[in-house]
Amino acid sequence: MEALRVLNNNVVLARDDKGQEVILTGRGIGFSSQQGKPIDPALIVRVFVPADGRDPDHLAEALSLIGEEVLRAVVIALDEAGIEGRESTRPTLAIAVADHVAGAIDRAGRGIVLEYPLRAETQTLYAAEYAQAQRLLAAINERVDPKLDESEATALALHLVNAGFASGDLSFTYTMTGVIQQMLAVVGESYGLDVSQESVSAARFITHVRYLFVRIEQHRQLKGHESTIGKGIRLHYPEATRTAQKLATIVELRLGQQLSEDEVSYLALHVARMTMEVDGTAA
Repeated sequence: MEALRVLNNNVVLARDDKGQEVILTGRGIGFSSQQGKPIDPALIVRVFVPADGRDPDHLAEALSLIGEEVLRAVVIALDEAGIEGRESTRPTLAIAVADHVAGAIDRAGRGIVLEYPLRAETQTLYAAEYAQAQRLLAAINERVDPKLDESEATALALHLVNAGFASGDLSFTYTMTGVIQQMLAVVGESYGLDVSQESVSAARFITHVRYLFVRIEQHRQLKGHESTIGKGIRLHYPEATRTAQKLATIVELRLGQQLSEDEVSYLALHVARMTMEVDGTAA
């Protein structure tokens, strides 16, 4: 790889063998690199390949503003936790996590422990990300001092969830979490049931809603006009469809986006499956 711009001792903007601009991190990589010259591969810890039209130069500058030890701890920990390999298309994730970790280290040094209000919701709604966040926190704590409190796994998990959205705005993830909780409550109240978030159908419902939010964020909802399958779902599950329409109203009020007819139909299908499982009947 050829160095294009040295941001600091640990961050270099480079061009790879495919001709695309990439961001390289590694201890001392900037100190040993010169513009227009090849970069020693042994110094490269992480290769960031900016995607979705993100400006490599801007992202490289953002990474260069993060403290050397924190950045190193985070990029290595992401790899060790199995979240990111040596090459990543998500530099914004590393930036967000490293920025959070820097603040958490500062708080830990002053004896401040935050109790995150969404801890229970995060553990149940995003179980996979929470497990990853616990591994990430353990790997980070091997490299920082003072050590971070276990409660930080909640915030790290939310950053991992947020990485799936185009906006990069963590507030959207907070909103999504609240909306999912509200949806589950409406389903439970509509059917007079205790909807367990640990059930298989509830887990599928949560996953479906998360991808629904991704489609909303990317303006890629399912067909605007009702398909044959959508009509069949509405005909077969009229009560679930009425509940799904309530859920669609929640989405519209909270996110300002009206759901297409097919999106409502597929919500109805998941509602039907979830309530049938709780009832003990076959879907």
